[in-house]
Amino acid sequence: MSEPLVLIPGLSCTAALYGPQWPALAPGRMIVVADHARDESLGPIAKRLLAAAPERFALCGLSMGGYVAFEVMRQAPERVTRLALLDTSAKPATPETNTPREQMIALAEKGAFDNVTTLLWQRLVAAHRLTDEPLRLLVRQMAEDIGPEGFIRQQHAIMGRPDSRPGLGGISVPTLVLVGEEDAITPVAEAQEMAEGIGAKAKLVVVPGSGHLSTLEKPEVLTQELLAWLG
Repeated sequence: MSEPLVLIPGLSCTAALYGPQWPALAPGRMIVVADHARDESLGPIAKRLLAAAPERFALCGLSMGGYVAFEVMRQAPERVTRLALLDTSAKPATPETNTPREQMIALAEKGAFDNVTTLLWQRLVAAHRLTDEPLRLLVRQMAEDIGPEGFIRQQHAIMGRPDSRPGLGGISVPTLVLVGEEDAITPVAEAQEMAEGIGAKAKLVVVPGSGHLSTLEKPEVLTQELLAWLG
C-alpha cells in the first residue's frame, strides 16, 4: 500500500477538483478528501481533517486548500510526510482582500449565489478557457454541491487566515509549490515567495497556459507533477 494522501479542495470546490488525477493517484493508495465546508475558521477545519486522516499522510491543497494545509502544519506537522501547495499563498487576509469576499457573502445571503459563481468564474481560469463550457459547468456544479451556506462558512475561514510566511522556514518535508502561469488570484510571485521561504525542500513549478484551477486546466501536467512529488 502506498503512502496515504489527503486532498483539500479550494473554495466552492469538491473532490471533483482532483477528478482528473484520481485514476493515477488512487491505485493502491488510501485517499481522504477533507471536509472543508462545515466550519467557519481554519482551526476547526484542520482539526476535522486530522480526525479523519490516517496517522501519517501526504497533504495536498489547492487555493483555500493551501490555507488549510498551513493550519495542519501548525497543528500537527509530525503527521505530514510531504506537502503540495497548489495555486495558493502564505500571505494573510487583509481588509483589501476581504472586501470583495464580504460582497460575495452579501450576494449569497440575498439568494444570488448564481451571481457569485458567475463572478468567480471570470477570475478562476486562464483567459483562453473562459469559453470552455464543460469546464464552466463542472466549476458551477462543484459550487452548487458546496451550496451558499458552505460557501459563506468557507469565506469566513479564508478571511480569518493568519500570515503563514513566518512558518515557511520550519517546513522540513518535501514540498511541491505549483502555480498556473496565468493565475490571477494567487499569482506566480506568491508561489515564488513560498518556495524561497521553504528553501531546499521546495520544488517550484509554474504551469504555462493555466489559471487558478490547475488540476482541471492542465490535468496531465498536474498528474505527472503529483506522481513525481509522491515518489
